[in-house]
Amino acid sequence: MDTVTDRTRTERPGTPRGGFDRYFEISARGSTLSREIRGGLATFFTMAYIVVLNPLILGGGADSTGAHLPQAQVAAATALVAGLVTILMGAYARFPLALAAGLGVNALVAYTIAPEMTWADAMGLVVIEGVVILVVVLTGLRQMIFNSVPTPLKTATGVGIGLFLALIGFVDAGVVRGGTANPPVGLGINGQLLGWPIAVFCVGLLAMLVLVVRRVRGAILIGIVGTTVLAIIVEAIAHVGAQSAKNPKGWSLNVPKLPSKIVDVPDLGLLGHFNVLGSWQKAGWLVTLMFVFTLLLSDFFDTMGTMVAVGQEAGLLDEQGNPPRTREILIVDSVAAAAGGAASVSSNTSYIESAAGVGEGARTGVASLVTGVLFLLAMFFAPLVTVVPFEAATTALVVVGFLMMTAVRTIDWSDYEIAIPAFLTIVLMPFTYSISNGIGGGMVTYVLIKLVRGKVREIHPLMWVVAALFLLYFLRGPLLS
Repeated sequence: MDTVTDRTRTERPGTPRGGFDRYFEISARGSTLSREIRGGLATFFTMAYIVVLNPLILGGGADSTGAHLPQAQVAAATALVAGLVTILMGAYARFPLALAAGLGVNALVAYTIAPEMTWADAMGLVVIEGVVILVVVLTGLRQMIFNSVPTPLKTATGVGIGLFLALIGFVDAGVVRGGTANPPVGLGINGQLLGWPIAVFCVGLLAMLVLVVRRVRGAILIGIVGTTVLAIIVEAIAHVGAQSAKNPKGWSLNVPKLPSKIVDVPDLGLLGHFNVLGSWQKAGWLVTLMFVFTLLLSDFFDTMGTMVAVGQEAGLLDEQGNPPRTREILIVDSVAAAAGGAASVSSNTSYIESAAGVGEGARTGVASLVTGVLFLLAMFFAPLVTVVPFEAATTALVVVGFLMMTAVRTIDWSDYEIAIPAFLTIVLMPFTYSISNGIGGGMVTYVLIKLVRGKVREIHPLMWVVAALFLLYFLRGPLLS
């Protein structure tokens, strides 16, 4: 793997080779153009599944009128918005972070918010949420909240996301599945790794780990592409088919075979189909406010945790644990949230899969430019995006999860006042399948421990506010019932 991922080595900043290099600080961050391109490719192939998955999630829900969103239109708009906001992140924030429709948030919109109103009303709430976050960023409050969080909790956030990422990889590949009784989750099917797709994942993961250990350049990207090729060959021979209730040994997300139609004209008919005020009349002001608040917290802290984790993996954090150009990163993320609602694809947010690109050497916004352009091309080449199955793409998530996990050594585990909140931050993310739950649990516990220890002065004033908001977040069920 590229030596830039070696935590024991410090890259020496190079001399800028031109205006493009100076603007994006390619040499200054110890990177090269080839590394940035590889990183952008790796990030795209790791998160390109959202072009297929987002339409399945949003298309699976129905609004109060029983209407469903057309999946083809959702796919096209998903790729369009992801491409534009990721390019904006690269050009304006100059950070190796890609954005797309947020998983979890899209499910919230599809199965909780939309049934209470129309799709246009639900997407209007997403636009409102994005605008509110943008105002909070422009006033400096979001950065103040971010700076109020102790550095060990920020580190724990990155570690927790690493574990969460690895779990997503294992679950999506079918290595970890829900049990029918006890235990609630288990290894494969009835405790066994069965089927060709699982075998392809295991071979791909082991091959990628070997490449990483041998520090082969482009290890993650080579692993994804190589495993996909292997999957195509296996499917051509064994005819495994898609995973279903009758075929639990099938491929997840995509069946790896070359499509008959490679290029297609995108249908962008969903752009602009949102209503900002309709939700207040349909669902009532209390329910609407709680929906906006839930969306706000999910986007707010998921992004903060993601950008810290990616910056941590890239070695770009300062002494306070902040990535460079934090304000610009948060502005782009806020605009992306509103843009997702305006295009009827749910809130767009920063993707932790960007760490796959960082693992390939990406350190600047150039990688995001590459990823963004590929998303725009995906509008036309959507059939090719559907070639990569989860069993090929998720090998990268497991490897990147390991790389992010290594930062756990910097937390002082002998100091229980920070170790316990850090522990809860780390474990709640994978155990509850939510970054926000982990951050919230850690913050609430941190404030409580400092309070009972009589160290109120060590609690930043904003931490009180954040902890109180997270208590409301965790209690939103009883409040809405």
